[in-house]
Amino acid sequence: MAAIVQEMFRFGLYKRNQGRVARQVTFGALAVIVTLGCWRLSEFFADRTVYLHYLMPIALLLMGLWVSFRLVQMPAFADFLISVEGEMNKVSWPSRGELFRASLVVILVIFFLAGLLFAYDFVLREALRFLKTVITGIFG
Repeated sequence: MAAIVQEMFRFGLYKRNQGRVARQVTFGALAVIVTLGCWRLSEFFADRTVYLHYLMPIALLLMGLWVSFRLVQMPAFADFLISVEGEMNKVSWPSRGELFRASLVVILVIFFLAGLLFAYDFVLREALRFLKTVITGIFG
C-alpha cells in the first residue's frame, strides 16, 4: 500500500516511449469515467451550496485525473500496457472486403437461427394448443 501511495506523488514517467498508445487510450477511458462521475455528482448536489455543487466535483475531478495519470505510469500496470500494445501490433487485421464478408456471414447466420427458433416455437405452440383442445374435449 505504501508503494501505491508513494507512486501517486511521483512526477516522472515510466518507460516514456513504450506502450504510448495503450497508455493514452487507457488514461482517456479512465478520464471519461471520472469526468462522468463528477458531472453526475454535480447534478446530484444541484440544489445544495456552491461548495457541494461546483467545488467538490471539480476537486474530485482533478484528483481523479491525477490518479488516472499516475495509474498508467505505475511500473506493473505500465509494463502490462506495454505488452498489450506489443501484442496488438502482432495482430493481422482483416481487409475491408474480408471484414464485410465476415460480417455478412454473421448477420445471415443470426437471421437464420432467429427464423429457426421462431419455427420451433411456432410448431411447439401449435402442438401444445392442439393437445389442450384434445384433452379439453376428452375430459371437459
